[in-house]
Amino acid sequence: MTAHFSSTTPNGSSNGATFAGVSLQDLPKSDTFTSKLPPDPEFPTPSASHNAPREDLGPRMVKGALYTYVRPEETVDPELLGISPAAMRDIGLQAGEEATPDFKALVAGNKTYWDPSTEKGIYPWAQCYGGYQFGSWAGQLGDGRAISLFESTNPSTQTRYEIQLKGAGKTPYSRFADGKAVLRSSIREFIVSEALNALHIPSTRALSLTLAPKAKVRRERMEPGAIVARFAQSWLRIGTFDILRARGDRKNVRRLATYVAENVYSGWTSLPSILPEPASATSSSTVNPARDVPPEKTEGVSPGEENRFARLYREIARRNAITVAYWQAYAFTNGVLNTDNTSLLGLSLDFGPFAFLDNFDPSYTPNHDDHALRYSYRNQPSIIWWNLLRLGESLGELIGAGSRVDEDQFVNEGVTKAFAPELIQRAETIIERVGDEYKAVFLAEYTRLMRQRFGFVSEKAKDFDELFSEALDTMEALELDFNHFFRRLSSVKVKDLENEEGRKWVAGRFFHAEGVTGLGNSEEGARERIAKWLERWRIRVQDDWGNDEEGDQKREFGMKKVNPKFVPRSWVLDELIQRVEHGGEREVIGQVMEMALNPFEDAWETGDRKQEERWCGDVPRGNRQMMCSCSS
Repeated sequence: MTAHFSSTTPNGSSNGATFAGVSLQDLPKSDTFTSKLPPDPEFPTPSASHNAPREDLGPRMVKGALYTYVRPEETVDPELLGISPAAMRDIGLQAGEEATPDFKALVAGNKTYWDPSTEKGIYPWAQCYGGYQFGSWAGQLGDGRAISLFESTNPSTQTRYEIQLKGAGKTPYSRFADGKAVLRSSIREFIVSEALNALHIPSTRALSLTLAPKAKVRRERMEPGAIVARFAQSWLRIGTFDILRARGDRKNVRRLATYVAENVYSGWTSLPSILPEPASATSSSTVNPARDVPPEKTEGVSPGEENRFARLYREIARRNAITVAYWQAYAFTNGVLNTDNTSLLGLSLDFGPFAFLDNFDPSYTPNHDDHALRYSYRNQPSIIWWNLLRLGESLGELIGAGSRVDEDQFVNEGVTKAFAPELIQRAETIIERVGDEYKAVFLAEYTRLMRQRFGFVSEKAKDFDELFSEALDTMEALELDFNHFFRRLSSVKVKDLENEEGRKWVAGRFFHAEGVTGLGNSEEGARERIAKWLERWRIRVQDDWGNDEEGDQKREFGMKKVNPKFVPRSWVLDELIQRVEHGGEREVIGQVMEMALNPFEDAWETGDRKQEERWCGDVPRGNRQMMCSCSS
């Protein structure tokens, strides 16, 4: 189902096997975003922004624009703390480039590719957007501390990324903040961005982490500042449309939608054709719809005819459905799924109080400010749809116009009173249908991922109720660790499950170090419940892999390729932060990154095997289900 992303590998990544990379200077660069979309009218050109005092580029309202030209603030005595080798390869940079002065200056915000003497090159910018936060309209938000430097194109894969610095200084969108990022949150984003990508979860990426030692940033306390150089195929989000709709800027809603289809996606013809039948998780036409529809063509019958803008809306919904399916399958909880944190490309975006589940608790949220559990693990699929409904409202006029979307009167003057009822009915019909498609795509992808995690090859309708649901219910009732369950299940030998005694013995490997936990649970009862499930699982995997040892070995090998041994849990990241910020350690950053980039391995080359096993082992009881704030 991910075949229609803009590359054939997760998130535009490449394996780097045959391309050695280029220097930063030789990396192809562009400014498609700023050349095609409207700038801040107060600073309409790079020169206007560059010639203004830096303090004049601070917080204010920006209307009629999608970005402001703004340069990063200077970082004094920066220290490059770490890079992601995978990110270097995927961008197309050669090994060792991170040691050059140009690279270090760029990722610290001390170098740009615009020449003030000639007024040539690419000038940095910050995006304008709004958003619904915790369900309420928050007004203008925007890149309050993120500044994009340029777009790069990998010479080998031809994948284009927007390179951005987070923590680079004030912009017009900083509101009451300082434009800075603290070290602790920067470490968390640096690691998790690359960890998600390594798990094949669509995500924005992180290239480097730089300490700003002279920048003391006030949050709950004074903290050291840092900058994360990050990248994505697009940083556009639902909130980008939100702000335009809130301001009644229908011209730029259309302009932005066209830009997204033509420059973020692979053109109008890359979008999905109308489904020939109602959306269903088991339908091949839902899972892999036809494409290559001419832009001017309207498909379907009244009142639900789909024009190209409806197809764009569907594609955005489909990609987000796939991403949230990955979150649920790997128990990743974002923690703050506002519309300004929901990507138009379906990428995991803007990491604040995120976490991977430890014990399986569907009501868990890592955000200690989320008292209503709005953004809990359980609610993520429905919250993403709530956000997509807001996008449907922004695109509703274009979607509802149907075949009249390009008529001069509609484009230039808007919706006539006579046309309004038909337009509204069509938009509502399509949005409701997209909701059904979103649910079907989510369920199909989630089922596919869970089937892989349980070691199944064939598809059986009873899997969901008899095996998936019962396993999750058991994990919740017995307070078992979600990702440990799957990794340990991978290594279970089917021959050890042939009798009741063996199954009860194997059941013990899923317990925490301190034994059985959970209210009212006994060890005997826990072993019996897990053993009963293991018997059903044994029969099911033997249907797919046979009864011999060779088949079981192949099954174990396949399961270990999808069930990680390491995920960057909150307690590991907390230890990393303490050791870097307070202990002055540096090598440990690379050690955690090495494991995050290779989560399915049995061992790594960090030089400390005992530490590796500790980080992959049982979560210390007092560190399970940790929570943190949005303060970063």
